[in-house]
Amino acid sequence: MEEKLKLFLCEDDENLGMLLREYLQAKGFDTDLFPDGEAGYRGFLKEKYDLCVLDVMMPKKDGITLVKEIRAVNSEIPIIFLTAKNMKEDILEGFKAGADAYITKPFSMEELVLRIEAIIRRVRGKKVKEQQVYNFGNLKFDTQKQILTIAGQDTKLTTKESELLALLCAHANQILERNHALKQIWVDDNYFNARSMDVYITKLRKLLKADPEIEIINIHGKGYKLIVPTVETED
Repeated sequence: MEEKLKLFLCEDDENLGMLLREYLQAKGFDTDLFPDGEAGYRGFLKEKYDLCVLDVMMPKKDGITLVKEIRAVNSEIPIIFLTAKNMKEDILEGFKAGADAYITKPFSMEELVLRIEAIIRRVRGKKVKEQQVYNFGNLKFDTQKQILTIAGQDTKLTTKESELLALLCAHANQILERNHALKQIWVDDNYFNARSMDVYITKLRKLLKADPEIEIINIHGKGYKLIVPTVETED
C-alpha cells in the first residue's frame, strides 16, 4: 500500500484552515494544520513533509519570512502560496523567497488538489530522470548535486536554476519551448511564472559567460536554445 503524502498547511483563517485540512485528508493527504507562521515553523522542524501550502498574510510571522526559513532547512520541498493579494510585486516576491506556485483567493479546493498532484508528479519525475552529469565545453554540470563547475570553480545553483539548466542541457542545440519549461518547472505558464523564469535565464547567462562558446539564445515566439560546442553525458 502506498504511503500517504504528508502535507504542511499554514493558514491563519481558522474556518478556511479547518475546511482545507478536512478536504485534503478526505483526498488521501496526511495534513497538519498550523494557525500562524511561528507555530508553523516550529511544527515544520519536528516532522518530515512532502509539500507545503501556506498563506502569505499571517500573524506573528508572514508567509514570505516562513518560506525563507523553510528553504534554509529544506531547499527541495515544494511550496504553494495561498494569497489574497493580486499585486505583481507581491507574487514575484513570493517566488524569489522560494515558492514554487501560488493560488489567489478565492479558489476552489479541487484546484488546490490538482495543483498539489501536478507538482508531486513533476518532483517524482525529476528524481527519476535527472541522473546525469553534463559536460559541455569548459563546463560541467552535476544535476544531482546542483553544482556547475567552470574552469575548476564550483558554483552551487538554486533548485530553480538547476532545474532550468538541466532542461536546457537535455535540449542542447535544440529549441526548448518556453511553455514546456514553464509547465515542467513552475507547473503553470502564467505571466508571473514567465517573469520569474526570465530572471533565472538572466542569472544562467551570466554564469555561462565564462565559456564564450556557450550561450543561451532567444528563439522569438518559441523559447530558448542552449548553444554548446559538444554535449556529453555521464550516468
